[in-house]
Amino acid sequence: MNRTVIVTDSTSDIPPALAEKYGIEVVPLTLMFGEEAFRDNIDMTPEQFYERLPRSPQLPTTSQPSPVEYMKVYSSILERNPDSRILSFHISSGLSGTYQSAVLAKSMLEEQGEVITVVDSLSASYGFGFMVVAAARMAAEGKAPAEILESVEQLRQSRKLYFLVDTLEYLQKGGRIGKASAILGTLLNIKPILSIDAEGIIYAVEKVRGRKKAVARMIELFKGDLPGVDKINVAVGHTAEPAYGEEFLQELAGHFTLEEKVLTNVGPVVGSHVGNGTLAVFIWPA
Repeated sequence: MNRTVIVTDSTSDIPPALAEKYGIEVVPLTLMFGEEAFRDNIDMTPEQFYERLPRSPQLPTTSQPSPVEYMKVYSSILERNPDSRILSFHISSGLSGTYQSAVLAKSMLEEQGEVITVVDSLSASYGFGFMVVAAARMAAEGKAPAEILESVEQLRQSRKLYFLVDTLEYLQKGGRIGKASAILGTLLNIKPILSIDAEGIIYAVEKVRGRKKAVARMIELFKGDLPGVDKINVAVGHTAEPAYGEEFLQELAGHFTLEEKVLTNVGPVVGSHVGNGTLAVFIWPA
């Protein structure tokens, strides 16, 4: 019987225990502090990253895996089991060149290319990580690749997500907002609420004064997105500060019945663009 193997990249922010449990192959992106290079979540943990980030005089840079790196992963899987099918899920092509690297790797494996499917998640962090885990669960149950892909697409379309950014500093350093706007926003205690659109691009939903009001507003937005819905699955990504995630789950439990609950780190690569104190909340149907 053919075995479907799930591949993803490290920006999926899947808790290591889940990745190990379901045999998910995670290909790391690279993070650069000046001349120092670190493989995401391998050479540098989220805890180490968020401790170092505020002290760094320069914003760290990131780079996607090369097509050769993906080709090695795909080839290794097919060498172990020539009958395998590979489903490879990646961060939005609107945010990174990671998806394109995987597509190029597939094209380089001419003879085996037909058994590899590369998927543009049009999302980031656990906003597609939960889809990867769902795919891996279905693969473990022996579901066919076509059935897995159809179910994952339904999940993608039904998922809702918002990021709450605690500081404007990293959006400004990354060139997403001007310095004057960042300074004024900091003085006014502005907390941006961000999301990702249908093209997989980050956009600002609202700017709220104060973290407590911003958290309350995020819950209002979810209620507006899910009218009449009671039971939900939820994942909360935090910047190595699980207490923030737990607090949000408690707030959310006052408005929805929470079925599956996942707490995960927003990893170093995604974190380099949003900074410490970020909360990323992902909801999908129970």
